[in-house]
Amino acid sequence: MKTIDYYNQFADEFAQATLHVDMETLYQPFVAELPESARILDLGCGSGRDTLAFKNKGYQVDAIDYSEVLVEKATQLTGIAVQKQSFYDIDIQDIYDGVWACASLLHCDRNRLPDVLKRIKAALRRGGICYMSFKYGVTDREKNGRVFTDLDEQQAKALLDQLHAVTVLKHWITVDKRPDRQEKWLNLLWKKHA
Repeated sequence: MKTIDYYNQFADEFAQATLHVDMETLYQPFVAELPESARILDLGCGSGRDTLAFKNKGYQVDAIDYSEVLVEKATQLTGIAVQKQSFYDIDIQDIYDGVWACASLLHCDRNRLPDVLKRIKAALRRGGICYMSFKYGVTDREKNGRVFTDLDEQQAKALLDQLHAVTVLKHWITVDKRPDRQEKWLNLLWKKHA
């Protein structure tokens, strides 16, 4: 089973498990760096939880996901026309003040992460910021039909060092907020130079 098939098949369960997780402590460092009427791309928006939260905070939000079923669910939830698109295919320049990639790039092939990050950087305006999160670890693994690329601080630094003219503002570790999980997450916030 491919990762995308998993999300199409288990979209309801996934939405139920993630929709009501309180993400405010993760939003805060991100929104603190944004201009007032910022335009945000929610990259791999899943159920649409974060898209809706940013819309409700008054931001202009675009959202993409590669699962057809989750695109439908997120569109219904948010009232935003979520687009079916892969992060491998982003091809836009200087549009966004912020890119939010919460638990989405962890499904990117490790050898393609540098290219995807270059695409994200290109999509950001000067001074734009990107939040991204990965399960904490060092391996590439498969679990329940989904493929994961885990990162630790050293791997994240090596990855971001390949991007020129960006600064890491913050990196921190959190524990999964879902009640049945104990996994650790690596959170990264980086900025494109003005």
